[in-house]
Amino acid sequence: MGRGDLTDEQWTVLEPVLPKGTKAGRPPVWPRRRLIDGIRFRARTGVPWRDVPAEYGPWSRVYDLFRRWQRNGTWHQVFTRLQSLADTKGRIAWDRDRFRGCHEAAAVRIRDPGK
Repeated sequence: MGRGDLTDEQWTVLEPVLPKGTKAGRPPVWPRRRLIDGIRFRARTGVPWRDVPAEYGPWSRVYDLFRRWQRNGTWHQVFTRLQSLADTKGRIAWDRDRFRGCHEAAAVRIRDPGK
């Protein structure tokens, strides 16, 4: 396990919110956890996809999972579920003043200084 890889505790939180595979048949060659660690490695370091270390699986497989989930909205769903879990546990502090400021700023009329 690399320095930035998911811990067992983090994986137990993340795994239930991930989509379940629907295809029956041969099990996957690369575990999903390893591929997700590869995606996280790439996001953390900014290396090109082809430079993702082989320990995470073939770069093309890591990229394929990332891109498929990006296109079908899975990443957004996972983020939303994790955010709601954290919110119910009280781990997110919502700053109401910030929202109020944005709302008030949207209502401000800008006058043309030339008039």
